[in-house]
Amino acid sequence: MTYEDRYKEFEQYLASGEPGVEQRARNWSMAIGLQDVDRLKPSEFLLEQAKANIEGKISSEEVGKRLEEYYSQKSVREKAEADGTFEADRVADRINLLLAEKAFTFSPKELSHIHNFLFKDVLPHAGQFRKYNITKNQWILDGDTISYGSADSLSELLNYDFGEEKKFDYSTVSSVDAIRHIVRFISGIWQIHAFGEGNTRTTAVFLIKYLRSFGFEVNNESFEKHSWFFRNALVRSQYENIPKSIHRTFEPLERFMNFAVFGIPADLRNRTLHIRWEEAKPQNVVAKRQNDVLETSLHALLSLKEMAVIRQIKDNPNISITVIAAKTRLSKSTIDRTIRALKEKGLLTRTGAKNNATWIINYEQG
Repeated sequence: MTYEDRYKEFEQYLASGEPGVEQRARNWSMAIGLQDVDRLKPSEFLLEQAKANIEGKISSEEVGKRLEEYYSQKSVREKAEADGTFEADRVADRINLLLAEKAFTFSPKELSHIHNFLFKDVLPHAGQFRKYNITKNQWILDGDTISYGSADSLSELLNYDFGEEKKFDYSTVSSVDAIRHIVRFISGIWQIHAFGEGNTRTTAVFLIKYLRSFGFEVNNESFEKHSWFFRNALVRSQYENIPKSIHRTFEPLERFMNFAVFGIPADLRNRTLHIRWEEAKPQNVVAKRQNDVLETSLHALLSLKEMAVIRQIKDNPNISITVIAAKTRLSKSTIDRTIRALKEKGLLTRTGAKNNATWIINYEQG
C-alpha cells in the first residue's frame, strides 16, 4: 500500500460518526498535511501509529514514545534526518498533541511556546526569536523575496500587532468581516517571521487554536490538502513590486479561510498564486462567486460566535446548550448570551418540551 493510500484511509475515520474518532482523525489529518508547507512527508511508521491512536488502541502520548524508540535506531534516524522524514514525524506528532489540548493564550509568548513545543530537538534555537535578518526566494515570485521583520525589532512588532488585535471587537462585525480582519492579523504576524525556520507551521497551529476560541472547528481538508496554498497565499499577501505593477493581495488568503471556516468552495490551485499566472480573469470570477455566497448568507449578518452556534444547530436541531458549549469550546454563559441575541434578531426559535425541544433557524438563503 502506498503512502497516499494509507493517508486516504483517514477519510473513513472522519466519516465514522464517532465524536472521539472524528476529532482525532481531524487533528491528525491537519498535523500530517501541514508538513507539506516545507514539502515534507511523514513516514509510514508514523501513519500506522496515528491510525492506532485514532482507533483508540493507543494514547497520543504512546505515539510519541513509540517514535522515540523507533528513532533510537541509528540507521533509521540518519536516513530519516537526511530526507526530512524525522522532522515531519516529530512535528506532526507534536501538532496533534497541541490540537488535542484546549489550552490557548492570545499572546506573542504563545507563538514562542508553540514553536518550542513543535521544534525542540528538531531545529536549533526552538522557541527563540532569530537574531539575524532573512530573505527567502519564493517560486511564486519568480525567485524574489518578501520583506520580513527586522531581527532587532521582532518583539516590538509582535507586541504591536497583538495589541492592535486585542482592541478589535469581533462582536460588532459580521463573520465575513471578521474573517477579513483575522486574515490581515495572521498575515502580519507571519510576515514578521520571528523564527529562523518553522514559522508557517507555527502560525497555522496558532490560527487553528485562535479560530477555536471563537467556537469554530477548522475544516480539516483545508490544511490536510491545501497547506501549500496557505503558505503561498501568505507570501502573496505580503509581496509588492511597484515597478512590475504587482501589489499585495489578501484575496487568496481570504479564499482559503472562507473554505477553512465556512466550507465555501474555492479554487485552491497553487499555480493561481504565481505572479505570472495568466488566467486572472477566470480566477476573479471564482472569487466573485465566493463573495456572492458570503454576502447573501447568514455570514454577512452574524458574528463568528453566532455563526458557530448556528452551525451546531443546523447539524443537530435537537442539540442542547450544554453540548453546543462542549462542541464549540465556548462557555455555557457565552452560548446563553449568543442564543439570546439570535432570538432577539428573530433568527432562532425553540419548540417542544424542555427535554425534547427542537431549534428552528428562521432564515431562507437569498
